[in-house]
Amino acid sequence: MNFTSESKVLVQGITEPLGSIYAPLMQTYSGQILAGISPGHGGQELEGIPIFDLVEQALFSVGTVDTSVIFVPPYQVLDAALEAIAAGIRQLIVVTEGVPPMDMMRLCRIAEASETLVVGPNCPGIIVPGQILLGTHPAEFYTPGKVGIVSRCGTLTYEVARELSQAGFGQSIALGIGSDRVIGSTFQQWLQILDEDEETEVIVLVGKIGSDSEEVAARYIIEAIDKPVVAYIAGGTLPQSQYTGHAGAVVSSQIAGLRDEVGTAKSKIAALKQAKVPVAERPSQLPDLLKQVLRGGTKSSPKKS
Repeated sequence: MNFTSESKVLVQGITEPLGSIYAPLMQTYSGQILAGISPGHGGQELEGIPIFDLVEQALFSVGTVDTSVIFVPPYQVLDAALEAIAAGIRQLIVVTEGVPPMDMMRLCRIAEASETLVVGPNCPGIIVPGQILLGTHPAEFYTPGKVGIVSRCGTLTYEVARELSQAGFGQSIALGIGSDRVIGSTFQQWLQILDEDEETEVIVLVGKIGSDSEEVAARYIIEAIDKPVVAYIAGGTLPQSQYTGHAGAVVSSQIAGLRDEVGTAKSKIAALKQAKVPVAERPSQLPDLLKQVLRGGTKSSPKKS
């Protein structure tokens, strides 16, 4: 992971609706957007950011780039990501929603082989408060500090950050891993990254109903994570009989003989509590839980050495 004030960034899809809005905001926040990519718009500028037709052309002009933030339409994401990887860019933030699952499966295989970190798709990106903004986070909700936020939700990430900031808990980093059917980096990967991050003292995990991501994360916390973790799970008031389209969770639970349990808020909360992770009933309770774990009132279970 290399997201600092020294990072060099380009934006693929800079003339797309979201790209044209958020690229200038990212540049205003940290001044690290070296170029934008948009075929057919080469030679133009967007609020001082030079635009190129191809990633290769941009790198020839501006030099090495660490990270690409991708705003292109869903069916163009795979091509854009592969172009970035081929050019040597090893950190990709895919903001776009609705990327075809087969495209993401192919991208994940290539990313793993090339040691490329993929965040998203369908995510708000990453912010390191006071240093760098990569995505759609409203910067005014964030303050520098020692709390790492990793979330499967989109705008709920902003609400959690605002609650923490107002309570005096600044953030070392905040990110959304994405909520499409197939995503790049997972809860487990980011829990490990934050566990090893010297700037992070405590981790906030924000999940939601559907899939088994939080249950898997809970098992990983038991096995490998040493830093304290607190959590919030969205969707607890949704009737259990109402499916929300997360077919994978339903099928996997039936195969495991668990019927409808896996993927529900009840299942996720139970798994996290088994891992000794305090779970808030609402985002506004997270600051109190952080105070408890930081003063030793609640501790995670012992981890493997």
